[in-house]
Amino acid sequence: MPDALARLVEQDVDHQCADGPCVRLAGVATLPTRFGNFRIAAFWNNRDDKEHVAIIKGDVVGASDVVTRLHSECLTGDVMGSLRCDCRDQLEGALMKISALDSGVVLYLRQEGRGIGLINKIRAYALQEEGLDTVDANRALGFDNDERDYAIAAHMLKTLQVRSVRLMTNNPDKVAQLEVHGVQVDERVPHAFPSNPHNEFYLQTKAARSGHLIELDEHSNVRPFRRDS
Repeated sequence: MPDALARLVEQDVDHQCADGPCVRLAGVATLPTRFGNFRIAAFWNNRDDKEHVAIIKGDVVGASDVVTRLHSECLTGDVMGSLRCDCRDQLEGALMKISALDSGVVLYLRQEGRGIGLINKIRAYALQEEGLDTVDANRALGFDNDERDYAIAAHMLKTLQVRSVRLMTNNPDKVAQLEVHGVQVDERVPHAFPSNPHNEFYLQTKAARSGHLIELDEHSNVRPFRRDS
């Protein structure tokens, strides 16, 4: 007999949407990882033409108070282990924490470079090497500080019939956007990791200019990452 996730896939085949984002659960499979055993759920949507996934531990369908992480794709950090950001630490940390729980979910969202795309992220890196912080580098390229939109993430949670979440984040905007789109956030769970010499300035900028709730070591030698450093 199909489990709850498989039944949702069957139900979503004929899913019809009214106005606004349309999100459909398209497939589910097992996903054994170095962090533990999960299910992976793939989603189709009509808004950004990208394929987002949920990495799921345990039974979250119809559940409340689900520990949840929204993680935006970062090729350089997640795949290549770049030290310029804390993305890989955040992804692996979320998977390890959720693996130790009875249930939880990581939404892996295809929003590279805070929504500006991979090519523009590399262009922003080059500007950062000239001394700009991440905010000013994005703006120099004609973008806002953060172009990400969490409407699809909210609809993914609704498709999974998650009733409320405990959101692992340091970014208040994620909480606000989920709530605007009708997801109940019971608690914000801090999700910070130690810095390294290459991402100290990046993390300082997150806290000082992007409103992320990060406690910085006042003794850190924080400076821009430059080409000649």
